Amino acid sequence: MSQSTMGAFLLPEGFAPPPLVALVREGSIVGEAGRYAMRTRAERRARRATPYVGRVPARLADPVLLVPGFLAGDTSLAFMGRTLRAQGFRTYRSTMRANIGCTLGAAGQLEARLESIAARRGTRVQVVGHSLGGMLARGVAVRRPDLVSGIITMGSPMMAPGAHHGVLTRSVDVLIRLSRAGLPGLMSEDCVAGDCARQSFEESRLPLAPDIGFTAIYSRRDGIVDWRACIDPAAEPVEVTASHVGMAVDPRVIDHVTSALRRRTVDSVVEVDRGVSA
Repeated sequence: MSQSTMGAFLLPEGFAPPPLVALVREGSIVGEAGRYAMRTRAERRARRATPYVGRVPARLADPVLLVPGFLAGDTSLAFMGRTLRAQGFRTYRSTMRANIGCTLGAAGQLEARLESIAARRGTRVQVVGHSLGGMLARGVAVRRPDLVSGIITMGSPMMAPGAHHGVLTRSVDVLIRLSRAGLPGLMSEDCVAGDCARQSFEESRLPLAPDIGFTAIYSRRDGIVDWRACIDPAAEPVEVTASHVGMAVDPRVIDHVTSALRRRTVDSVVEVDRGVSA
């Protein structure tokens, strides 16, 4: 989303793309993935030492939908999903092979997926979104509060979608050129500068229903987006020390996601007991 292709409204005053050298910070993904591997080995040893009847955690109430970031697919959140399931959460994939299409189209796909999960489980859904996935989650939560009980965003620049590193600018430009050439299913110019972009941006800033939980996870070490753009005034902000990409695998971030999901699950149970919602 360079200045030549991106709508100026996507980069409000007060925000800026990270400098070129910021991309170096994303190299910490190696250590973050290693940290996840070490945690997994330790948990595997602990499970082996636990009697079989105590290994399976009780299923928690709200189902959880995981939404990947720009250029990524469901596999990018596979590690997080595995950890959440081990903690008793029932997780679902977004069914996105790659989050590279029209923003409104992706939001429509996400809404349909939420409808399917809510109908199957008979309850609203918590949504965890990484980067662009979090922005999509927030927009859908505004439109369909009947489907969403809470959202957790990770490195999602909702306040300024255009405040991202030049490497993403070039990626978007490639998608736009391919779309102009007639390749279907990709971001078009309208998705970054036209009505599609404006509608998506405006929806991601509208107020949420008061009973929808909202946690925004951000990192000052984010080398891809301006971390300040990830702090929505409507959210409970949680600062972590991780790279942008590494948020999907760093066990310390996953711990924060788990805590936020558990808090919302407890709130949902209390609401049902009080007869407020079901």
